[in-house]
Amino acid sequence: MRSGRGASALARTLSGGNQQKAILGREIDSDPDLLVAVQPTRGLDVGTIEYVHWRLVEQRDSGKAVLLVSLELDEIFELSDRIAVISNGELMGIVNAQETDENEIGLMMTGLRRGVAK
Repeated sequence: MRSGRGASALARTLSGGNQQKAILGREIDSDPDLLVAVQPTRGLDVGTIEYVHWRLVEQRDSGKAVLLVSLELDEIFELSDRIAVISNGELMGIVNAQETDENEIGLMMTGLRRGVAK
């Protein structure tokens, strides 16, 4: 993260991307058992997205629970072990990321419960 004022810069004076990185760093530094990441890469550049993904995977690999909420299917498939789909407030299904595809997830997103004949 870069700031003209260095470590004394107020978060509100940082760019949106640097604010996101600061928040992620603050939350990881608090050593939570569960890290909830909602749209953690929205609006970020490619290099920063890779960094955020690396930090989320690092948390998972250290035994922490990471709940990722994202509208980016590529991000969900890249980072998730399991995928839960909620449509209109109802759980449509939970699947292992390695055992599903975008088609099945898309159908669940439209309200089709997993296991229902297509």
